[in-house]
Amino acid sequence: MSVAERLAALGVEVPSVVPPVAAYIPAKRHGDLVYTSGQLPMVQGSLPATGKVGESEGLVSPADAQTHARQSALNAIAAAAAVVGGVDKLTGVLKVTGFVASVPEFTGQPGVINGASEFLGEVFGDAGVHSRSAVGVPVLPLDSPVEVEVIFTVA
Repeated sequence: MSVAERLAALGVEVPSVVPPVAAYIPAKRHGDLVYTSGQLPMVQGSLPATGKVGESEGLVSPADAQTHARQSALNAIAAAAAVVGGVDKLTGVLKVTGFVASVPEFTGQPGVINGASEFLGEVFGDAGVHSRSAVGVPVLPLDSPVEVEVIFTVA
């Protein structure tokens, strides 16, 4: 099954590429790899949530943050596909780096970034298995709760 077919089976449409918020490009190809810039969980031009991830009231819940990590991974697919001419040119995932803006006592960053990793596995199957880092940080651009960057392999 192609990447486009898997996305369709999941009921997922690839969004437009999120425009950069600073001096960078969303993705860059080098040989048979595409490196994405950090992708925020933008949906139709805005963040669905802002703030820190944690377990207390008033914070972004880990479950919601996991959903935002999934959206960030989808935005990374969009950015990479735009560089190579479509999602079916993407053949797999090599590396994911996820950042979680979290309160100091929160240690569930790997679970949050699973939202991105599991989604990429659904989209790419065995070719979506990747190496990964999940890092807690004090703040992210635009007060986003998560940011994800991906290195894709291409045909």
